[in-house]
This record gives sequence, structure tokens and C-alpha cells, in this order.
Amino acid sequence: MPRKQVGPPAQVSPNLKENIDYLTAKLGIGVSIDVLSKELNLGGKKGVLVYIDGLTNGEVVALLLQTLAKIEREDLYPNPIQKLMTQKIPYMEMESSSSMPFLIDEMLSGQMLLLLEGEKEAILIDTRTYPIRNPEEPDTERLTRGARDGFVETMMFNIALTRRRVRDPGLRVEGFRLGKRSKTDVALMYVQDITNPQLVERIRKRLQKIKIDGLPMAEKSLEEFITEARWSIFPLVRYTERPDVAAQHLFEGHILLFVDTSPSVMILPVTYFHHLQHPEEYRQNVFTGIYVRWIRFLAVFMSIYLAPLYLLFSLQPELLPEKLRFIGPKEAGTIPILVQFILVHFGIDLIRIAGIHTPTPLATALSLIAALLIGQIAIDVGLFTAEVLLYGGLVAVGMFATPSFELSQANRLVHLLMLLLTGFFKLPGFIAGLVIVLIRLATNKSFGVPYLWPFIPPNFRGIASIILRQPTPIERTRPAILKAQDPDRVPAKTENEKNRK
Repeated sequence: MPRKQVGPPAQVSPNLKENIDYLTAKLGIGVSIDVLSKELNLGGKKGVLVYIDGLTNGEVVALLLQTLAKIEREDLYPNPIQKLMTQKIPYMEMESSSSMPFLIDEMLSGQMLLLLEGEKEAILIDTRTYPIRNPEEPDTERLTRGARDGFVETMMFNIALTRRRVRDPGLRVEGFRLGKRSKTDVALMYVQDITNPQLVERIRKRLQKIKIDGLPMAEKSLEEFITEARWSIFPLVRYTERPDVAAQHLFEGHILLFVDTSPSVMILPVTYFHHLQHPEEYRQNVFTGIYVRWIRFLAVFMSIYLAPLYLLFSLQPELLPEKLRFIGPKEAGTIPILVQFILVHFGIDLIRIAGIHTPTPLATALSLIAALLIGQIAIDVGLFTAEVLLYGGLVAVGMFATPSFELSQANRLVHLLMLLLTGFFKLPGFIAGLVIVLIRLATNKSFGVPYLWPFIPPNFRGIASIILRQPTPIERTRPAILKAQDPDRVPAKTENEKNRK
């Protein structure tokens, strides 16, 4: 059924009834139970207040109505709009406009709209208060020690959590409204005198070019619009729900993208190694941080290559020295070992997906079913060998130890590719898989930044910071690949400071 066309006014009309009729037809006043209007009498001058129930602060609305009820006729002249905004309405966040489409968009985002008879402008009063949960620690980025606050679904609240940690006058937050129908609020955040201005302009232009009805999937839909390699399995942006992680990347010269209704903030540009970092490394002493980092690297390696290596040595035991021949399975089993690994691969993902949809009180029962019934019985009936389940379990541990959820899912696809190539072509297939993955990583770029930096192209200072978690005073410069305007984290010592020593 075609939508009923509602004619302009594209501008606010001096005829209040004409404005009300337009808003009624456009917004469904009287049909939609959450679109409310209240007729007013301001010193003998007719007016109407229109707002969305549930998006406005009820206490503020009540105070404003009390104030408006006390207005006398002489209080409104000679310029009613200006007098209301500057003298009579005790509120800071207000603006006036004559554009009806703009007023409607702002009202639908939660602002109150005040229209007066005989006036060609209307007043917007920002009394927004969105439903919000407490800023709890993110489940996927937990720490042993450190801050326990995390981003929520309200964009302005997330911006405030970040600004609390970045009290820099150069911090800039640019607003965009994307989606013809959803009118989704998006914020671009960067530090003006650190971030490369060419990078900022590049991101800004890509945001401005987005044309779509809506962004209901928030940050993920936005990512698919602004990234170049849309078919890449490796994540080209990093997500975080921690304000401290977001602030740290701002100081390095990165850009943050906030999307309203999403608790995840997008960090860009990034390299492969940004997805392997975790704030836990910086909340412990240096040596503990290095140890944790290396363990994490080992876990990521296991999640990709451990099972394919075992499969290769099982199919070609002659590749192993005599002392390591015990690695192969003692019994081949009734099912080919490649098929066993594929089934285990899908089984792990199936259990993970089932865990997402399982109510919390039943999560323990699901774990017991997976471990005892499926695992042990599968071995007893000869469906799997014990070694396959062992290495499949280690792969699962490595997957869950990967800090970035997006990277862990990409690694799952790489793991499946390596299993298939190794199972069908043995050693040549394994080597071909390594080469394919390396070429894809080496050719990937995130907003112009090489994905394997600092190894490709080589940067020795960057390589040292990847391999070792360095003490903060030693890590004096920002990543060179970001081309920050201010490259120094720690200012160089002056001659006077050196002489004092």
C-alpha cells in the first residue's frame, strides 16, 4: 500500500493549526501512543508542545510546564521566540529553527518541540533521557585488576565515559546522522593535535557518503560501509566496550566511532596485532605482562595450526623424528581422521552457539552434556579417537583466549581451511594454506595502514613493542605508521634536566 503523501510545510507556518495538522499526519499523533502533544496558553498566545513519551525526562517536562504556565502576555513581546529562549525558559540546551524536517528529526530523537501561533520558528528543548543500564564491566574484556565500568547503549554516555579519561582541549567529537529512516546518531572522536588530519578527513568523507534507510545493526553495518576490503575474513577495525582501552587508542593517534544504541566502540585504523592486545597486560608488572602476552600468542597459534599439524603428522608420520612418533593416534577409528577433526570443529562452534542461546541457569548443564555425554560416549563407540578430542579441546581454549572476538572467528575459518587443505593434500596442502594466509594478511590494509605492520614493512621499534610489553616510560613514541602530528608520548628531556642529573 503506497504511503500517504503529506504536503509541506517544509518551513514552520505562522498558522499553528496548519503546523499541528502537518505533525499529526506525519507523526501519527493520536494513533501512536508514545507521540504526545499538549496544547498551551502562554499569556493569551496559543501554543503546542510535542514530544516522544519515554525519551524525555518527565521531571524536567513538569518543571517546564510550570514555568510556561506563569508567563504573562507582556513577557512575550516584542520577540516571543527570543524572549522565551533567553529569559523565560530556565534551561540551557535549546535552539530555534524554521525547518520542519529538521524539527521533526530532532523531536524523534527525544527533544521537545514548542510551536507558537503567529511565529515562523519553533523551539527545540533538549530534555532527552534514554533508557540506560548501569555501566558494568564487559563480559568479553574482563580484568583481574582495573576499572569496572564499560560502555552502554547510549552514545552520549559513552562519549562522557571517554572524555573523563581524555581531558584534553584538543579532543574533538563530530556528530553525524545516518540512515534515511533510522536517523542513527554517529560520533567521530579524535584528538586534534595528535591524529593525522588526512586520516580524519578520509573517515569523514566515507561517513558522509553513506546512503541507506537505516542502521539497525549499528556499528557492524557502519563498518561494512566504511571499510575497503568488505570480503576480507580478517577484521579491519577493532571493537572495545572499555573506556580505558578507547582512551588509550586516542592517545596513540587512532580514531573512535561511536554509534548510538551500541555498547561497542569502533577503533580504526588497526593492524593484526592490535587484535592480540589486552589491557590485562598493562595492569600487571612488566614481566607478568610479557609472560601473559606470549601465552596469548601461543593460544592464538594453537587455535589455528595445532589441529592441522597433528592431522599432517597423522597422515604422514614419516615427517616426525623417531622419538616423536607417539604423537600420531594409537587407533585410527572407524571414521577418517580428517572427518573427525571437521566434526569436532563444527561441534565446538555448535556448543558455542548453543551456549549463547541457553539460559544462564542451564549453562552448567550444557557443559556437562557436552563433556560427558557427547565427548566420552563418542570415544567409547569409536566415533572419535581420544587424541582428536584432546587437540580439539586445545583449539577451543586457544579460540576463547583470543582477545578479539572478531579475530577469533576469522581464525576459525582459517583453521577450517588449513584442515581441509592438509587433509586432502597433506604437506603441500599445509604449506599452500600457510602461503595463502600470509599473502592475504600481507596485502590487507586498514584505512591505508598495512595489516602486518610492524613486520611488513619492518619497523624495529614497533616489533619490539609487539614482542615485549615495554614499561610506559620507555615507550616514548606513538606508532609511526599512524603518522601522528605529535609523535612523542613522553617529551624528550631538555638540556637543563640532563644537567640537573
